[in-house]
Amino acid sequence: MSGSTTTKKISSIALGAFDGIHIAHQELIQRADGVVIIEKGAVLTPGKARCKYVDKPCFFYQLSEIKDLDAKAFVELLKRDFPQLKKIVVGYDFAFGKDRRYSINDLKKLFDGEVEVVEEIKLDGVSVHSRVIKEYLKEGRIQEANRLLGRCYQIEGRIVKGLGLGSKELVPTINLEVKEYLLPKEGVYLSLTNDHPSLTFIGKRESVDGSFSIETHLLRLGTIEYPKICFIKYLRPNRKFGSLKELKQQIQRDIALAKEKFRALFSDPHFSDFCRCR
Repeated sequence: MSGSTTTKKISSIALGAFDGIHIAHQELIQRADGVVIIEKGAVLTPGKARCKYVDKPCFFYQLSEIKDLDAKAFVELLKRDFPQLKKIVVGYDFAFGKDRRYSINDLKKLFDGEVEVVEEIKLDGVSVHSRVIKEYLKEGRIQEANRLLGRCYQIEGRIVKGLGLGSKELVPTINLEVKEYLLPKEGVYLSLTNDHPSLTFIGKRESVDGSFSIETHLLRLGTIEYPKICFIKYLRPNRKFGSLKELKQQIQRDIALAKEKFRALFSDPHFSDFCRCR
């Protein structure tokens, strides 16, 4: 197990995979002293990125190291690692062990403390669940995904060299390589890049070389070393243009629309809290 602080003082834990740290996850987390994350390959918030959205100590178990434990062995592991443990908080659909064969009832039978179960949370009849958020992202339904997350969806990557056309023929962009995060649907997005207003493109460069790219254009001057992109709104689908001139004209229209939308967003005092690149 890896963690950010000692486990000896932790008396209650929220337990789960917590991919996304969405608003239902936050409901579990606020009822515990610490967060125990079962790492099984998250794509909404990979690795320790989840700790950025949590104000409690975070601890990690690698699924590969615990997946063959039976229910009794797993509970004994928790009690050994958290000697003061009195309460475990889980979601309504929590399951554990090999092939998820053990249920909440098994946990209650084997753990001699309290097992608190947080029931399903819905927004406008939609279950707040990581799989729902993933589907929204794949469909470009960013605003709906963000509502369930309770924040703007964020990806991180490293800067890579592009074709050089942006600064010469079109508009300057920062080109990213992103490996671990689920990418939203191909297209152009209103975004924040390290809190700078920006336009972000995801997809194949149909009008240039046909290769896949992630590019972000800052709407005001700024220096970015470690890019973090927060997605606000899907603006338009990716498409092929007949010439670079046509593409540039469309980009200029995108920029004008983005600036208009940002003026409205920045007049909302809650926006900067909701959508902040961390």
